[in-house]
Amino acid sequence: MKTSKKSIWVKLYRWRLERISDKQFLYILSLVLGITSGLAAVTLKSMVHGIQYLLRLLSSASGFNFLYFFLPMLGITLTLFVIKYVIKHDSNIGVPGVLYSISRKKGKIESHNMFSSMIESALTVGFGGSVGLEGPSIVTGAAYGSNFARIFRLDYKQCVTLIGCGAAGVMAAIFNAPIAAVIFVLEVIYANFSMSSLVPLMLTSSIATLSSYFFLEQDVLFHSVDMFNRDYRFQDVPSFVVLGIITGLISVYFKKMYVLISNTFSKIKSKKKKLLIGGFGLGVILFLFPSLYGEGFREINMSFRGDYSFIFEQPLFSAYQDKFMVVCLLFTAIIFVKVIASSLTFGAGGVGGIFAPSLFIGAVIGLFVSYIYSYSGIRVPESIFVLLGMSGMIAGVLHAPLTGIFLIADITSGYGLFVPLMLVSAISYATVRIFEDTSVYTYMLAKRRELLTHDKDQSVITLLDINKLIETDIATISPNATLRDLVEVIKHSKRNIFPVVDEEGYMQGMIKLDDIRDKIFCPELYDKVDVRTLMYIPEYFFTTNQNMEDVVKIVQNSGHYNFPVIENGKYVGCISRARIFLEYRNVSAFFSED
Repeated sequence: MKTSKKSIWVKLYRWRLERISDKQFLYILSLVLGITSGLAAVTLKSMVHGIQYLLRLLSSASGFNFLYFFLPMLGITLTLFVIKYVIKHDSNIGVPGVLYSISRKKGKIESHNMFSSMIESALTVGFGGSVGLEGPSIVTGAAYGSNFARIFRLDYKQCVTLIGCGAAGVMAAIFNAPIAAVIFVLEVIYANFSMSSLVPLMLTSSIATLSSYFFLEQDVLFHSVDMFNRDYRFQDVPSFVVLGIITGLISVYFKKMYVLISNTFSKIKSKKKKLLIGGFGLGVILFLFPSLYGEGFREINMSFRGDYSFIFEQPLFSAYQDKFMVVCLLFTAIIFVKVIASSLTFGAGGVGGIFAPSLFIGAVIGLFVSYIYSYSGIRVPESIFVLLGMSGMIAGVLHAPLTGIFLIADITSGYGLFVPLMLVSAISYATVRIFEDTSVYTYMLAKRRELLTHDKDQSVITLLDINKLIETDIATISPNATLRDLVEVIKHSKRNIFPVVDEEGYMQGMIKLDDIRDKIFCPELYDKVDVRTLMYIPEYFFTTNQNMEDVVKIVQNSGHYNFPVIENGKYVGCISRARIFLEYRNVSAFFSED
């Protein structure tokens, strides 16, 4: 039976190769991915809404604020239980994990990520984890793309295209923002843009958005904000500049605080301790600031209307709604503490993303700035400031200014604020780049020098595999051999280098033909000179896990042409300058083809 199924699959695969071109098949898969990723996004939102509905029923029988101490920790506990006993894999890879799979795992994302990230993030966010669903959703869509490519035996380039399609599909479905989803993938996921990847991206994004429309109402996350009926004045431009600088500086704080807390939790080996410390800290924060519970889209929608009552949801603060300084302190606290709450959620073991926290902070910043202007007697459009604040934070935190611009334009059904969006996003991004070279997504990968960038040369170098560059057909010679033995080896070799390797495989040195050319024509020396006196110790050598960026720098700057590869002192092979350049040209040409 197994053989029969296998033969049918082989026949179908051969039929596909004969009848359907690779480009056409990629378009077909992108359409399928559009439906799949759209349904995945709908399923995830429905799961979260279902959990929150049940919790609201529970809250009607008791004081809900009291439950803030326990619900987030309970949700993260359930998440960890699912990871350990149900999934049995660590699936909290996030967008950085997707980037890592592209740069180091040939686009392979484990199949369990097609559903595990959804379950885990639904439990985390549904019970109040102060993170978003977008990161896990992107992982889910990318996992579908990766596994589709693996099932149909597509090459690496096609695999990366489908990973981007899956990521774009879920994002388009969640936000109803197909254009922004395409831009996000081009800015964050893809290292190099080519026209061949644009059409599949657009197909997946549009189909995913339509799938979301079919099951959910159009305003999935945000209530409509009509940008055509919102006007701004030339006098508002300085305020937009100020908003861009503020969102940029807060983005720097976001990244630094996130990294600090992540590094602190990484030093704690016990998962129970992480859960207790992170869960209790998160519970205290949510008790004091209930508006930080969950994703925060309710508060974003309130901000659109200029309603900042959510900062007074804790009864302790409700008596100070008319106090300007208290309002400013609460706004500031919510902005800064949101980052801590999100980081604690991750540190405790929760699964989620930073997209929603970035939007939440941006909305609150925009509302806060407009509140200060209004209090000072300066009329400013509150809803516009909220939208611009969101765009500025996306540009700053994710290092994705175009995504910030088009996301806000997409979710608000118009492009009336295009110029202010460009201004704020550009200033925020420029401000961040003064202090930080990497985003939250790319920090660890860049630190390990495993990040694909939009620099074509850098990307190609990152994709080179040192193990594929090693040449093992070079003849070796024993350190106990004589010049006569070496001459015999030279007779049957086409190379001009000869590694000196002992019986146990340990490398003792190298012999270069040019260095001994005068001696090989002196037969009287054959039995008098041994190999040890002819060899030299190489100035440079590599290991099998050497970073390719280091390899290329050494090859370029050393002036040498051949370099031994050693693993634990034992000789593995050699890498030549010519082989590196040849492989570079092959990889570069492969990704330049449309």
